[in-house]
Amino acid sequence: MLRVVACIDGSRAAPAVCDYAAWASKYMDVPLMLLHVLDEERYPVAPDLAGNIGLGSREHLLEELAELDQQRSKLALEQGHHLLEQAEQRVAESDLTGVIKRQRHGDLTESLLALEDQTRLLVMGLHGESSSDRDLHIGSQLETVIRSLHRPILLVPDEFTRPGSAMLAFDGSNTAFRSVELLAGSPVIKGMPLHIVMVGPETGDRWEQLKKAQSMLAAPGTDIQLAIRAGDVEPALHAYQQEHDIDMLVMGAYGHSRIRQFLVGSTTTTMLKTAEKPLVILR
Repeated sequence: MLRVVACIDGSRAAPAVCDYAAWASKYMDVPLMLLHVLDEERYPVAPDLAGNIGLGSREHLLEELAELDQQRSKLALEQGHHLLEQAEQRVAESDLTGVIKRQRHGDLTESLLALEDQTRLLVMGLHGESSSDRDLHIGSQLETVIRSLHRPILLVPDEFTRPGSAMLAFDGSNTAFRSVELLAGSPVIKGMPLHIVMVGPETGDRWEQLKKAQSMLAAPGTDIQLAIRAGDVEPALHAYQQEHDIDMLVMGAYGHSRIRQFLVGSTTTTMLKTAEKPLVILR
């Protein structure tokens, strides 16, 4: 069964992750899974010292260190259970049924890949656990997850606002049309007013590409607007989104295009760090 999978951690974005995941679960009519992954690098399983020979005076010290690691892992596991319980209580306010909780001990990306065939949409916070009001930090594993997972990813800010409109960043490349195909087959933005926006010179060929994308996404009653804006990708997209008060930005990931340069280049961190509205990344 395909589910919305919400990554729950101790970050400031966790309540918003719950709210957006609950919204997506109801909007897409897909059940919800709340997932917490205990990082095995920070909280390793205590080693078995029984097979070591000749430790001498170090044996007692190693045993104490192993015991401390075990205690830290146990506390972190208990905290993870508590986070999941809090998340379950929060999403229960949305009258969701069939919510399940999962906790894994290991690498986040590997854990998500193990659940990929069960995932319809992944929901993650934009900001990591080290973020504060004065200093926002993008989640350290965000790019690795985006590169590895072949499922739509909803990246959310720290405050929830119910989405009601979306825009697709489009550049006319083969990868961009692949994103259009993915979006056409996805319930992520079904029924929402959609803006398809290109950044660059305004030419007849570009308008034809936009119209082709529009025809691929068109459905009875669908409100689709097309636009071409000059300038650099990041500020042009931000300006258009703000001008039209659009709730979500949808982008394809890692194609051979200007959008690729924008998404994986030096502007990526700035874009994610300053984002005040959710982004949907398509793979």
